Amino acid sequence: MNDPETIASHIASVTGRPFRIRRQQSVGGGCINRAVVLADDARAYFVKLNSVDRLAMFEAESEGLAALREADATRVPEPVCTGITGAQSYLAMEHVDLTGRLDGAQAGRRLACLHRCTATNFGWHRDNTIGSTPQHNTRARDWVAFWREHRLGFQLDLAARNGYGRALLDSGEQLMSVLDGLIGHRPVPSLLHGDLWGGNIGASREGEPVIFDPAVYFGDRETDVAMTELFGGFGSDFYAAYREAWPLPPEYATRKILYNLYHVLNHLNLFGGGYLAQAKGMMDRLLASVH
Repeated sequence: MNDPETIASHIASVTGRPFRIRRQQSVGGGCINRAVVLADDARAYFVKLNSVDRLAMFEAESEGLAALREADATRVPEPVCTGITGAQSYLAMEHVDLTGRLDGAQAGRRLACLHRCTATNFGWHRDNTIGSTPQHNTRARDWVAFWREHRLGFQLDLAARNGYGRALLDSGEQLMSVLDGLIGHRPVPSLLHGDLWGGNIGASREGEPVIFDPAVYFGDRETDVAMTELFGGFGSDFYAAYREAWPLPPEYATRKILYNLYHVLNHLNLFGGGYLAQAKGMMDRLLASVH
């Protein structure tokens, strides 16, 4: 890290409290970013780092964290500041000690509480990213139209530009034509984490569920629940508690495949052809369900 003192000075300016670095430790920042913990004798901050052109990504993430905190449903690290130093952009936030054991039932109830925070329209007031892929959040009244244009359609178009169109084109066109029937309901626009897999949830030292690394927008709550199932699931206690707080309809079993297809296509676009067979298999299952 080239210039931690500039970030420390920015933190001090925003918080109104002196902050002099006593400890600096590189930590995991996920697949996209680098990260470091900066600490003095009293406080610690988690700082994400990336290239200068990623500043808007960090600004959107900061606003997403703030939106989740405002909902007051579960613990979320407090964003502090974003900026540029040298050849790096950064996002500084509260550092939470994630050494506790996650209580799945409490996490499920907290997620249902988050989803009770609703809006008039789907989307959000700004675009953000899913991983490092642009995520367009243009507001819309119609959920099917939003999903067709800004989620499934966007990823299919990107896959075509990345050279995967031949394998996905026919199935993608068929899916787009039957999307109304596949979604088949009119959800309320719920506040979503947007990228809720197991790597983006933890527990504080006291055992309180903590969510982070969001891709916030307002959408069908089932998209968040579906993603928790994509990479192994969160455990039976989590799902039982969520369903007790806000039951899921039987049709969710099919919709979750559609909603997770967005993330699998995004992984295909980010990380390559290893996800192509999975995406094609999901599309075939969805098309079979409507015939």
